[in-house]
Formats: sequence, structure tokens, C-alpha cells
Amino acid sequence: MDEQSADAFAERLFGAGLGTVDVLTVYIGDRLGYYAALADADALTPAELATKTGTNERYAREWLEQQAVTGIIDASGSSFSLPPAHAEVLTEPDNLAAMAWLPRLLVSGAQALPKILEAFRTGGGVSWSDFGADAIEGQADQNRPVFEHLLTKEWLPSIPDVEERLRRAGARVADVCCGAGLSSIAIARDYPEAAVDGFDLDPMSIGLAKQNAKNAGLSDRLSFEVRDAADPAHAGLYDVVLVFESIHDLSQPVEVLRAMRTLAKPDGAVIVMDERVADSFTAPGDEVERLMYGYSVLLCLPAGMADKPSAETGTVMRTDTMRAYASEAGFKEVEVLPIEHAFFRFYRLHWA
Repeated sequence: MDEQSADAFAERLFGAGLGTVDVLTVYIGDRLGYYAALADADALTPAELATKTGTNERYAREWLEQQAVTGIIDASGSSFSLPPAHAEVLTEPDNLAAMAWLPRLLVSGAQALPKILEAFRTGGGVSWSDFGADAIEGQADQNRPVFEHLLTKEWLPSIPDVEERLRRAGARVADVCCGAGLSSIAIARDYPEAAVDGFDLDPMSIGLAKQNAKNAGLSDRLSFEVRDAADPAHAGLYDVVLVFESIHDLSQPVEVLRAMRTLAKPDGAVIVMDERVADSFTAPGDEVERLMYGYSVLLCLPAGMADKPSAETGTVMRTDTMRAYASEAGFKEVEVLPIEHAFFRFYRLHWA
């Protein structure tokens, strides 16, 4: 039995190795524009792909052959093509099936491994900026499809009084830890009466958010600033205060939740979207739990421990932890909203 178990585990790691090769080579194809070039053509030879992308033909040929062998692209003679279904996943960032963001996130963690190892030894952390553009863009593109298709079309409309607030003339919305601003853009686009202010402490993210707003033609109703949400200049201004998939990343989540309460008007609404993890630790876990713990080890926990003092939350923030943070921040009730999604859970925080 021991030998069989060892063989089974070895096979599991071998399969994981093949998956890792897929992730890394998809990253190459994404970052070099190979998939985009293939999606724009019926088929390409290595020389044609290299010419279109400004890369080396020999490397392009090796990548094309590897992608064909692993079943991501098709080969016919000396030409290669990208199946339409695979193109949806790899070249359409707004598509709900999009997955090109995943290699970016995983590669950002892999690139930071020396610093992560040092953090494990010392109890320190790894700043978000150390993970680089891959992490910032990967996280933004992970959430892009749900913000585009679900946030303002299903999720927020399912909360009637919040929907009503967002449609009021002169409505003001605060998007805390806004990142690349895609949630703010979706709200400004689909709630034309609302003005949205996005706050984040990461200058690279705010720069990306401003460019995204300009590209969307919504700069007149969107404001993005490198600003602490606790800035008293914004106290009591907002009808709706939101934070998307960020509380678990923060070194001081209680302070941010307290600031969100301060930002809201007396009759305002405070909404938190964070990870939908299991209610308690169970091993082995399902695929979602495995992914969330992977994120936590490689990205979220090191980032959350970069600043001290730190709550040391990690990605796997269970509902009881969220309730405890909210209570400490002065909220009297945490309502888990009936919004169903495989990866996200929504909370509404009440202070009265």
C-alpha cells in the first residue's frame, strides 16, 4: 500500500508539472502577443508569427510545436491555428471564460519566491509592488469579466435599496482599494447618475485606473486618487461605499472597515465582496479552497504582512473572521447577502 500511495502521489506531482508547463507557456504566449496574432489569422507559420509579433522565428516555432503537442493550438502541415473556443479563454479579457490572468498571477508569485522564502524565515512580508505588473494586471483581469457582466447587471440590482441609491440624481460612490478601477468603471457606466471616487494606496494601480477610465470615456464621472480611505476630507459624503476582494489583503482590515463606515452618509450602504471560502478548515479541501490557499501562500499573506502591525489574514478569510473585523470596526451586524458565485461572497455591514 505504501508503494502504491507513493506511486499515486508521484503521478499527481508529474501531472502538476505538466500543468505548470502549460501555465508558463501560456504566459509566454499571452505576454508576447502570440495568441492575439493567431486569433486574428486563419493560420500562421512560425515565420509569419515571428514577423507579426517581432520575435525570433526559432523560438516561435518551438513554442508553436509545444502548444500543439499539449493540445492548446492545432497544427496542419507547417501552419498553426488557435481554436475559437480557446481564443475566447486566452484573448477575450471580458469573456466570463477568460483565464489568461491566471498565469500572470502565478508567475508574479513565482518571480517573488526568493523574497517569499525570506518572509517565511523572518516573519516579514513582500510588498505588493515587489510582485510587479503581472500581479496588478492579473488581479484586474481576473475580476474584469464579473465586473463587466455581473456586478451592475445582477449583483447590485439584487440589493433593492442599494440599487435605488445608485440611481438617485447626484449619487456618490466610494470604491475603496479600487485597484485598476474596473469596478468603478462598470458602476459609472451603468449608473449614469452616479459619480464614483476610487481610492487606492498603490500608485501603479491608480495610474492604470486613470488610463482605463479615459479609455472608457468616463473620466468626467470618475476620480481616482492615491489616498487613504480614512482621509477626513471625504467623511460622510457617500451613498454607497464598496470594497471588492481586498479586505483579506490588508495589513489593517479593521481600520479600513472603520474608515468605510466614516465615508458613508448616515443612511448610506457599506458592501464588501471577498473570497467565498469554506466556513471552517477541512483537509483535504475542494478545488476552490486549494486555489485560495495557493493564492495565500504565494501572494496575499506575504503582501498583507509587508506592513506592520498586520492582522496576518491571508486569502482564506472565513465568514467568522469577517464578522470579527466588522464588529471591531464598530458595525453591529454583518449580513451575508444571497448572491451566489463560485469564488465570491458578499457582505453588507450595518451599524444601526
